[in-house]
Formats: sequence, C-alpha cells, structure tokens
Amino acid sequence: MRRLLIRPGAIGDCILSLPALAHLQADYTEVWVPSAVVSLIQFAHSVLSLASTGIDLLGIVDWEPDEKLQRTLRGFDEVVSWYGTNRPEFRAALESFGAPCQFYQALPPAEYTGHATDFFAQQVGAVLRLIPRIAVDATPRNTIVIHPFSGSKRKNWPLSSYRELASRLPCSVEWTAGPEEELPEATRFSNLLDLARWIRGARLYIGNDSGITHLAAATGVPTLALFGPTAPEVWGPRGENITVLKHDPIMELKTATVLRVAQELFGES
Repeated sequence: MRRLLIRPGAIGDCILSLPALAHLQADYTEVWVPSAVVSLIQFAHSVLSLASTGIDLLGIVDWEPDEKLQRTLRGFDEVVSWYGTNRPEFRAALESFGAPCQFYQALPPAEYTGHATDFFAQQVGAVLRLIPRIAVDATPRNTIVIHPFSGSKRKNWPLSSYRELASRLPCSVEWTAGPEEELPEATRFSNLLDLARWIRGARLYIGNDSGITHLAAATGVPTLALFGPTAPEVWGPRGENITVLKHDPIMELKTATVLRVAQELFGES
C-alpha cells in the first residue's frame, strides 16, 4: 500500500494532528505539509512541502497539472487529504487521477468541545487521548525558554509582562522568536526540529497559545501555556508535563500568578 497524506494548516494544527497522521502509516507513506512543518514529520518515508508539489494549483480554472504531478499522484494507492476538502473543483481534479481519495475537515467545527487531537484521531479511526510527540535529543540546560508571541495579538500576554516575569524567575531566561517577530535578544532557528531540540534542553518553557508552545509540549519539556480567548480544552497543548493558565482578557493576567506557577514547575522539573 502506497499512501499519500496531505495536511495543510498552521504549525500547531499540524502538530495536534500528528497522532492521526502516524496512524495512517502504510508500507510506503508520503506526507505533504507546509514547508515549516516538514522537519517535524518523523514517521514517513518521504516528506515534501506543499509548495514544492504544485498541489496548490490543482483545480484552478484553465490550469493543467504538469505530467510530473499527474504521474506522482497516480503512483499512490490511496490519497488522504485535509487540503481542499471544501473545494469541489480541487476534489474532482484530485479524484480524476484514479487513486481512491478520502477528504477530512482540516479544523474542528466551532461547536466541537473535545480536544482537537481527538477530533483528528476520530476522523481516521485512531484511538483517542494520544499525545503528539516529537522525538529529539537535547543537552540539558538550567534555563527557562520563553516565546512571547503567537499568531494573534489577542492571544498574547503583553511582552512587558513577560519581561517583568523574566526579571523575577529563579534562573536564566532564553528568549526565542520567529523570523518576523520583533525581539532583539531572541535565539532564532530556521528549522523547527532544531528549535524543538533547543527547547527540549531547557528546564521549563513558557509561552502563549501558539504553534511553538505545541512544539515545546510535543518534545516533553515541562510547559506553561498562557491562554486568553481560545479554549484550552480544545486547543491546549497535550502531554504529561503541561500546565495551562487561562485568563480572558489575557493582558489582565497577573505577573505574580504566572511567577508562582513557574516557580513551582521549575522546582519540580
């Protein structure tokens, strides 16, 4: 069985779907995901970025897929896609290549109240309550890593609060940020697997509801996640060493509250 898995989405969405993707392993498994996530797919025989495949143009009016894409898609016994589910023209074009296709919703519906990882697991018949995992080796450091951003300002605890927290924490703080996030002292990585390895070496990670917080949780590092408007019961990081503090609006979350929890976690880690 040769199976192709096509999974779009933000970093956190893709990480939460890792157990579902791994459940679909076949004799040969190829995965197409956003370029940022390629290095995090550890179970597949081959992993490609969506942008490199040309799949994003499939189903566009007056565009004919090149022979390489047609030949590639026809080489699979089954295609499972979270991409293009709500685009009839894409579905028709993909199905025209002959391999059986299964399409799934890329995100839980608004009324869903379970955990997103379970939503994705249910879609493919996997067992529930699985934990997304990213296996990395790391050199331990007596530090706390902070990533003070997310994909939405509404989800961000103020940077000034993080700075106050850092000044009162019981050890050195290491900051990290993405390429477009403004933080001069941040340590940055172009490869998410390298970032995961670096985060895993710390004693504790602190961050907002973000893809990087899900990345940290998946490595197994003790993680303190600060949630504002989103529901942690659906979108919270999942793992054995996860603590979630929710306060909406998040900008009113007291530094003293975060400090107390962080000190407790640091002492236990």
